[in-house]
Amino acid sequence: MPTATQFVPGLEGIVAVQTKLSHVDGQKGRLIVGGYSIEELAGKVSFEEAAELLWTGTLPSSKESSSFRKELAELRTIRPETLELIKVARHSPPIDALRMACATLSLDLSNPNDISPAADLAVAKRLTARFPTVVAAHARLRQGHDPIAPRSDLGMAENFLYMVFGEVPHPAVAKALDTYWTTVMDHGMNASTFAARVIASTRSDMVSAVTGAVGALKGPLHGGAPGPVLDMLVDIQSADRAEAWLKNELNAGRRIMGFGHRVYKVRDPRAEVLSKTAEALAGADLRNRKLYDLARAVEKTALKVLDEAKPGRNLKTNVEFYTALVLQSAGLVPDQFVAMFACGRAAGWCAHVMEQHAQDRLIRPQSEYLGPQNLVVSR
Repeated sequence: MPTATQFVPGLEGIVAVQTKLSHVDGQKGRLIVGGYSIEELAGKVSFEEAAELLWTGTLPSSKESSSFRKELAELRTIRPETLELIKVARHSPPIDALRMACATLSLDLSNPNDISPAADLAVAKRLTARFPTVVAAHARLRQGHDPIAPRSDLGMAENFLYMVFGEVPHPAVAKALDTYWTTVMDHGMNASTFAARVIASTRSDMVSAVTGAVGALKGPLHGGAPGPVLDMLVDIQSADRAEAWLKNELNAGRRIMGFGHRVYKVRDPRAEVLSKTAEALAGADLRNRKLYDLARAVEKTALKVLDEAKPGRNLKTNVEFYTALVLQSAGLVPDQFVAMFACGRAAGWCAHVMEQHAQDRLIRPQSEYLGPQNLVVSR
């Protein structure tokens, strides 16, 4: 057992968890999920299949996949109490409505405190199936429309877009959203996943742990930044304005959104997947094509400007940059982006809660006291 402690800000480089779920190699730009590179999974298997990989350790066969997707589809409907809460929160940001609603998703569990492997798997299915229903209902309500009930004959991404817009989406759009959710479903020991594992390590239940994870994801240093990428592209307007605009931002001490990552020192592999996804969507829509072409030009210029202004920092394209294009092309608006991230990451959070419950070890680090000592009360 360690006999000495050392303060490391932000736990940088500290290994707090051993996991079989995902691995992030920041030097080589690799993300491994369930043994597969993210490039091998995203767009090649459905989000539901990738979730089962995380939860069981293996990809399902075609027959198993069909059964699993049907099972998740039948769990999409949310309780009246959850819907009433969403109505109350309809003017709140989507991620706040999701956080509030998440805490109610244990209401139909016979034993919400059961953290056995079978109970955890059952709750994981409920949470992952219902997150999109919550976000879609909130989107409808804040626009003054009634929520649309989920359909069990559609895939998860396809059904979500149907519940938001009232019509079955183009297959390419549904596939793009499915690819996005798979791309962001797990990413090592990020802040929200760590928060979920800390809560689970107390033997608290999965719904509590995932609710805490949603709260962590809300922070702009974690999941709350894809929207400003679109603001940046709108402000830049054209490729010939990019360099001056970017230099002005840096001179003003502001971040260039969509670039730089705490772990990756090369291009984020998720950005690679989503850039191809955005390109495929752009090919079918002239408006999206124009935005995509501008984004590629801005990306190229930004990498050059950042390398010149901050040499050695290795500020490369991260997942936020092309997330903004993919979600905007699907018809979603920036303040929904973090909640959309949560819909994908929920599968990973649930997998980590299962793993933490199985390890059954309380996460309890030390702190270094810097305050006064030996004070005396004098009255």
